[in-house]
Amino acid sequence: MPQLNQLPDIWWSQLFWLAVVFGIIFFVIGRGMVPKIQSTVDARDRKIADDLERAQAARVAADQTEQAWRERMDAARAEAARVASEAKQASARDTEAKVKKAADKLHLKVEASEQKIREAVQSARSEIEGVAASLTQDLVSRLTGIKVDTEDAADAVKAQLNV
Repeated sequence: MPQLNQLPDIWWSQLFWLAVVFGIIFFVIGRGMVPKIQSTVDARDRKIADDLERAQAARVAADQTEQAWRERMDAARAEAARVASEAKQASARDTEAKVKKAADKLHLKVEASEQKIREAVQSARSEIEGVAASLTQDLVSRLTGIKVDTEDAADAVKAQLNV
């Protein structure tokens, strides 16, 4: 084979060019491009780390803000409950005062009505006693022919009505 026969003649030449090409590749890629790529990767890593730190700080700030908001909302709810309770109590006092005032008015009206009824009953009783006394005098005189005094007839009627 002729290709293998020339191998010892060109061996050193091929090794030289192989070393030259690998040297060029090493210096161009290894010394020129790799540091630029490495600096880009390092910058990206630093940016990611900084972003993560800022995100963590933002999360802590958001948690603190949320906690402060919750505390304000709890305080506002407690204040609203207190105000509502005070309003209920004031309304209850107002209602109680109005009911008491109305009850007092009704009580006065009832007392006045009861007094009128008592007066009407007393007046009716007086009239009944008067009519009964007069009727008693008339009946006794018609039935027995005895003339009864007005005071005696009134006393007899009162005695019978009070029994």
